[in-house]
Amino acid sequence: MAYVANYAADAPERALVDATPGDVLLEFGANWCGHCQGAQQAIAAALQAHPALPHLKIEDGPGRRLGRSFRVKLWPTLILLRDGQEIGRVVRPGSEMEIAAILAGLTAG
Repeated sequence: MAYVANYAADAPERALVDATPGDVLLEFGANWCGHCQGAQQAIAAALQAHPALPHLKIEDGPGRRLGRSFRVKLWPTLILLRDGQEIGRVVRPGSEMEIAAILAGLTAG
């Protein structure tokens, strides 16, 4: 399954993210964030239809450059990239349907 449970403290460099071929879902937040915790069930459910989609779950906060480079202000923020270019974004998703909407153009599996 594509879903990742915990936010990684180490973030890749923006140049590496921009150079990543294909589709990837970035999720910015923090393990202690109540909004992030509340969205996890919806995120996991939406990603079940896309088990091959890489899911990078990145810890964000002060001094975290990757989140700032994507203008992340609220958590969780999910950003769908294709070949390093943003093709969809959802901020503080309240339902699986909000997440599924940005993943709708992807091929399942």
